[in-house]
Amino acid sequence: MEATTIKLYSLNYSNVKTYLAASLFVIGNMALPQLCHLVPQGGITLLPIYFFTLIGAYKYGWKVGLLTGILSPLLNSMLFGMPLPAALPAILFKSALLATAAGFAAGYYKRISVPILIMVVLFYQIAGTLIEWLMVRDFYSAIQDFRMGVPGMLMQIFGGFLLIKYLIRK
Repeated sequence: MEATTIKLYSLNYSNVKTYLAASLFVIGNMALPQLCHLVPQGGITLLPIYFFTLIGAYKYGWKVGLLTGILSPLLNSMLFGMPLPAALPAILFKSALLATAAGFAAGYYKRISVPILIMVVLFYQIAGTLIEWLMVRDFYSAIQDFRMGVPGMLMQIFGGFLLIKYLIRK
């Protein structure tokens, strides 16, 4: 899979388009987990709550990514009970890290490639795991995404690559 140059659409918080774009990605981050939860252990295996945060931040910048990454878990928890409130702090930290890393990578590299997405996903997962470990003081719980979520990380990398590449052409 070759790298594709991207045109960034960096949006500001004062721009209505920022909220429209973030709303679409939040809806995606609400629908995808519902589908994944139809599969046993689908949420913790496929990590769907992060997928559209990655897409939104990479395509439209860290501000859209941050709105998506914060609102998605909160709304999912309030409306559907998942993620559990106890898991929200770690998920919110990881979502913020992902939005920041994806927005930075898109702006810095100005292209999309699988190796770049591997770096983004590994960064937010490793840093997020360390933060989660400090928060919960349980290493085994903190590394859950690495124990069970590898399929989800792969979905973020390869599915994210394909979707971002598709959005670039639109």
